[in-house]
Amino acid sequence: MSPPADRVPRAVLVYGVLGIIPFWAAPVAGLLAPAWTGLAAAIAALYAGLILSFLGGARWGLAVRDAAPDPIVVGLAMTPTLAGLAVLVFTHGAVRVQLLALAAALALNWGWDVSARRLPPWYARLRTGLTLGAVGGLCVGALQLSR
Repeated sequence: MSPPADRVPRAVLVYGVLGIIPFWAAPVAGLLAPAWTGLAAAIAALYAGLILSFLGGARWGLAVRDAAPDPIVVGLAMTPTLAGLAVLVFTHGAVRVQLLALAAALALNWGWDVSARRLPPWYARLRTGLTLGAVGGLCVGALQLSR
């Protein structure tokens, strides 16, 4: 018996939740090892850029499975990767700015993902929870860096 179509598959949920951990590295480091907060925040920023690329790749993969993919969607699917790269390159050394800009990029990508058609009914709920976890960790990390 397969799970209901509206339930997030267990493996997807587990790996998704585990994927939130690096976003909270800076806040946890700030509490447990304040000297490591800056490094943990830089790692969180790099990870956020990677996740943006991952999300874009997921959308690209969905688009190109069609015999005649929509060129606009294929092009838009490149945007998260390019946005993450631009933030990391053009704000190099300004980790607080990176965290906040990447949080905004993840939130924008969430908006695109939850409005998408042809995705499983559970996908929007999953992305909402994961995006809240990611954006929350990045914002709390940015706040700690401003102290």
